[in-house]
Amino acid sequence: MLDVLWVVLGLAVAALVGWPITAGILALGGRRPGAERHEHGDHAAAMPVGESVLRGGLWIGLLERLAVTACIMAGYPAGIAYVVAVKGLGRYPELRQTPAAAERFIIGSLASMLWAAAVGIAVRVLIG
Repeated sequence: MLDVLWVVLGLAVAALVGWPITAGILALGGRRPGAERHEHGDHAAAMPVGESVLRGGLWIGLLERLAVTACIMAGYPAGIAYVVAVKGLGRYPELRQTPAAAERFIIGSLASMLWAAAVGIAVRVLIG
């Protein structure tokens, strides 16, 4: 029963605490001279006026972190490849047209997935 509690807590921490962490890393990675600050869900960072913002970032980020954490906790890290593939293919048209969006996508995805993997590993260690 305690294992189930750790799994649920791990998923919640990965999804919810990962949001401000990812947003903070994006803010650090996106600072450019003359940029104005725009907030949009999971992808809050400094962006020059007029650059497109990837829509749905908050929900995609939450689901991504849940999936990555679940894959690690289940002992199936290869499943993360599916998460990366689905996310990349879904965003490909936007990323191809906007280099700044592609940069934000990479920074945000890596920050989000690293956090989720760290939480998943921590839960696996706690469960034993």
